[in-house]
Amino acid sequence: VTLLVIQPLTKDGAPSGRTLVATDAAGAGVGEDVFFVRGAEASFPFHPRTVPTDASIVGIVDSVYI
Repeated sequence: VTLLVIQPLTKDGAPSGRTLVATDAAGAGVGEDVFFVRGAEASFPFHPRTVPTDASIVGIVDSVYI
């Protein structure tokens, strides 16, 4: 499983909070905006494998409309 360091962002794109290490279920690359989940749901994308994780990238953001 690939691990990536991610930085949560505000709706304006500014850093918000601490960086996280997340497993990558979406095939994201460096510099891409991603959608991530935390908690028990973070292991769901890897089912039936058991992956001990607290944060997972589950999608890559194509565009944002505010």
